[in-house]
This record gives sequence, structure tokens and C-alpha cells, in this order.
Amino acid sequence: MDAILDEFDEYLAFERVRSEHTRRAYLGDLRSLFGFLAERGHSGLDGLNLPLLRSWLAAQAGAGAARSTLARRTSTVKTFTAWAVRRGLLESDPGARLQLPKARRTLPAVLRTDQAHEVMVAAKSGAQQDDPLALRDRLIAELLYATAVRVSELCGLDIDDVDRSRQVVQVVGKGNKQRTVPFGAPAADALQAWLDRGRPALATAESGPALLLGARGGRLDPRQARTVVHQSVAAVGGAPDMGPHGLRHTAATHLLEGGADLRIVQELLGHSSLATTQLYTHVSVARLRAVHDQAHPRA
Repeated sequence: MDAILDEFDEYLAFERVRSEHTRRAYLGDLRSLFGFLAERGHSGLDGLNLPLLRSWLAAQAGAGAARSTLARRTSTVKTFTAWAVRRGLLESDPGARLQLPKARRTLPAVLRTDQAHEVMVAAKSGAQQDDPLALRDRLIAELLYATAVRVSELCGLDIDDVDRSRQVVQVVGKGNKQRTVPFGAPAADALQAWLDRGRPALATAESGPALLLGARGGRLDPRQARTVVHQSVAAVGGAPDMGPHGLRHTAATHLLEGGADLRIVQELLGHSSLATTQLYTHVSVARLRAVHDQAHPRA
């Protein structure tokens, strides 16, 4: 089974171009399924059929798995069984008739515009003494809010991905898709300070071209970036606790409230489907009322 998982992992990586995080989740799901099979006396893929798959998912639901988790695990199984049939490991596809449960999408909390400003001010105040890590932390907050990129995309940036003259970054997103995202003057100032006085103090021979570095000079880990964001937001009284995803959602919301077109926000966020952007973003009631008052003849 380990050999099958290794081969499936290569398929996900090179043919489906799935990220390391996604592949790790898929393989974890399959190990759970294989364990379920083994507990019922089946070896290898022997006995893998539709009733057993439904029993496994029902057991997951009974254990309290969220609908979003069940949806991912169903998708994992459907992808795996279809691949296994093509590889000749299964005679028929037992996952083809599985239906994906509809996941309830809950919108994360967002910062108000004034709270977002206070978070950036707090991040900047910590960088006043030219401490390299403080300069880096300021840039993390500014870039995440300015560009609405994912934390993995931020940590994957190289120095050459940033065009300071045009104030844009070249981002490699999900599915290895590239997009160009602009940033404003505050982020540009934070970037200049980091490149002039922060990064040189941390850079080592192992740093390579990475834009953001950890304390030991290696490429910044997303977990470190999450910690930085949580701490920056915590410095603002009354602000909801959030990580990089919350800043991404906040930036998208503020763009829409500022009048940005939904398709422009879709491009900035790197969503392949407009439906994803519609679910991911929301507009304040005040914004809806303002548009209604302006546009409706009977408002």
C-alpha cells in the first residue's frame, strides 16, 4: 500500500499539479481509508466497493468530521479510485457514484478599515528600531493586506518576483498558475526598508533568492507568518483574532466596498471560478444600501 500511495503522490504532484499541503491531506485521507479496510479484514484494495466507502464516510461523520472535511475526503476517494482503475489496480470505479456533500461555507471575520489601518500602524511601530525581524514582520502584514495573496504564495516569493518600479509582484498560485498583483506605497516603503536594512542582516549562504527569511536565514515558513499576523492583529483592541487568511478576506472585502469590480477581485485573488470569489467575499450592508439608493429608481 505504501508503494501505491507513493505512486499516487507522484500523480498528484506531476499530473494534477497539486500542492504539497493538498497531497499530504489526500494521502492522510487514504491512509485512514486503508486502515478502515484492514479493520474489516481486507488486504490491499481488496473489498474496496461503494458500500464500504459509504460506511467509511459515515464513520467519519459519526466521529464529528465537518462537512468540508467529508467533502474533501469524498473528493480524495473519487480521484484515487478513478486513477486506480486507469492503473489497472481496480476493475471498476467504486467512487464514481459517490456524491460530494455540500460544504457549509462560513465567512471569516474581517477587520474594519480603521482596524486594518491600526494593524499596519502597530506593525510599523515595531519596526522603528530597525530590528531585522521587526522590519520583516511589518512587510508581512503590509504585503498580505496590500495584495490579498495566500500565505503560501507570500512565503514562496523570490526577490526577482517583485517589480519595485511598477509596484507589482508575480505570484505563483494554485495549479502553478501565475498572476500579477499590485501593491501600494505603504507596502513599497516596508519592502524598501526590509531589503535595505532587514534582509541583509539575516541572509546566509542558504537564503537563496527568497524574499522573506526566517531568523536563521532560510526561507520564511508559513507557520511563522501566521504567528506574525496573529500578533499584529492582537495589538489592536477589539479586532477579531485572525491569521493571513483573515487579512486576505479583509483585503478582498475592502476592495469590493471601495467599488472594485468582482472580476477584478477574482483575478487578484487567483480564483479560477467567479463563483468562488462570490462565496469568498461579501459586501457590507451599508455598501449595498448605497448602491441601491443610487441605482434603483424607487429607492
